[in-house]
Amino acid sequence: MLMGAKTETVIEMNTEGKDPPETKAAAIAETDGGMTGPLVTERGAIRRKADIMDVVLRALCVLTSVTALSLMVTAKEASTITVYGFNIPLRSKWSFSYAFEYLVGVSAAVAVHAMLQLLITGSRLLRRSPPAPSRNHAWLVCVADQVFTYAMMSAGSAAAGVSNLNHTGIRHLALPSLCKPLRGFCDRVAASIAFAFMSCFLLAVSVVADVVWLSKS
Repeated sequence: MLMGAKTETVIEMNTEGKDPPETKAAAIAETDGGMTGPLVTERGAIRRKADIMDVVLRALCVLTSVTALSLMVTAKEASTITVYGFNIPLRSKWSFSYAFEYLVGVSAAVAVHAMLQLLITGSRLLRRSPPAPSRNHAWLVCVADQVFTYAMMSAGSAAAGVSNLNHTGIRHLALPSLCKPLRGFCDRVAASIAFAFMSCFLLAVSVVADVVWLSKS
């Protein structure tokens, strides 16, 4: 009798001290469902918003760079200018300046780069895939964005210097402003330079977005 009672007591203590497997599994499932599910959903929503922002930035960069390119290549005008009583015919075209040619080349390269990234990011967004398949690819895109940012900044600055000279003229040579008789040409050049700097700003924002993505991946 005593042995039987002792054995029964041990069995009851073991039963009361441990939870049944079904109860433990249910608790774990409830915990996972309450913590992991919302976190995964929130991270997915944040990633999708970042991908959408990247697509918008690339699309705007394509638009601004193509606009800068088209404005510059259509900048040409003919007129006359009076110097010391002599009428001198003037003909101005974007290809007469190396700085303007440099801006055209960089704008074309930036437009191609932004278009490629727009197609890649947009297709992966539609497939609900990460914007970059690997860290190496993300680093490559980040470096390319930085290179084109600096290139566009230098091209815009060089073209702005030439455009400023056209507006002010060369005083010690008594050459007046070329933008008075060539107003249409100067306006197109100025607009092209403005859009070039807008492309530079958008590329800089893309670089920041690339760095943020790399720091969180």
